[in-house]
Amino acid sequence: MRKALFIGGTGTISMAITRQLAAEKEWELYLLNRGNRKEELPEGVKVIYGDVNDEAETAKALGDMKFDCVCDFIGFVPAQLERDYRLFRGKTKQFMYISSASAYQKPVGDYRITEGTPLANPYWEYSRNKIACEDLLMKWYREDGFPVTIIRPSHTYDERNVPMGAHGDKGSYQVLKRMMEGKPILVHGDGTSLWTMTHNSDFAKGFIGLMGNVRAIGECYQITSDETLTWNQIYQAIADALDVEYKPYYVSSDFLDAAGKYDFKGGLTGDKSNCVVFDNTKLKRAVPGLSMNVRFEQGVRKTIEYVLSHPECQVEDPEFDAWCDKVIAELEAAKQRILQG
Repeated sequence: MRKALFIGGTGTISMAITRQLAAEKEWELYLLNRGNRKEELPEGVKVIYGDVNDEAETAKALGDMKFDCVCDFIGFVPAQLERDYRLFRGKTKQFMYISSASAYQKPVGDYRITEGTPLANPYWEYSRNKIACEDLLMKWYREDGFPVTIIRPSHTYDERNVPMGAHGDKGSYQVLKRMMEGKPILVHGDGTSLWTMTHNSDFAKGFIGLMGNVRAIGECYQITSDETLTWNQIYQAIADALDVEYKPYYVSSDFLDAAGKYDFKGGLTGDKSNCVVFDNTKLKRAVPGLSMNVRFEQGVRKTIEYVLSHPECQVEDPEFDAWCDKVIAELEAAKQRILQG
């Protein structure tokens, strides 16, 4: 049986992979993390408890172990990848790195996104750090044969959190609450830009197909749904699942960022406000027979059912709620001042 190690392994993306691997029983799976969600792990998954940022302790815990595949789900800056290189050079046949589709060129030169789309994002430091990590990994692959595979997810969601465009620091539940209370919600632009939402179970299928795949060494792959939606369609699906009216209040991404309270420059201008359509041809050549089966209106309905039945997912954000009301009131007042001349 092949052996895999996930650094992390219990997040939005990685938990779905962990569950599918455990069910298929084709890999012996180890997770290296702090054990924050250990009660949710499926049977047979082995946990190495520790903080990967403590390199000496991690090296001691791993000992002489070698793996067919190692994946870092929580590497965000080059220093963390340099640590991984020291820990796993010569100890894995494949090193998979979770980058981000937000690293693709912004503003987009072409809305059709492939792995060949240039990487450049002047709006978001998070994305620039991911690009720097990719550059390091490919340098090590070219110069030292480090067996890297780079993965670029886009907007991926699970059962615990409804994906949104603009929300506060405490997550998206307050937007749901506004919808259920009949309040308008802030929608960037006019809601017609194109976007893709990917359920984590679909992402997991593509990812697992690349694990141990010799053709994936030295390559980059984006893993997303094949479904493209406007933001109006996304929010309408959420409203339909809640059985409420969709009441959008359209505001430019630049204004939302400039309004001062929240930093939307990266998440909107550097990502979600851009029209993107992902071409997954390269992924499907590497993973024959792969299909993404969860349409957004199906997946988000199950997510909303879960959130509404689990109080721990219902984190209210009255500060964001008040900010939304203030933005709307100020813009409405500005309209009246213009009309009154």
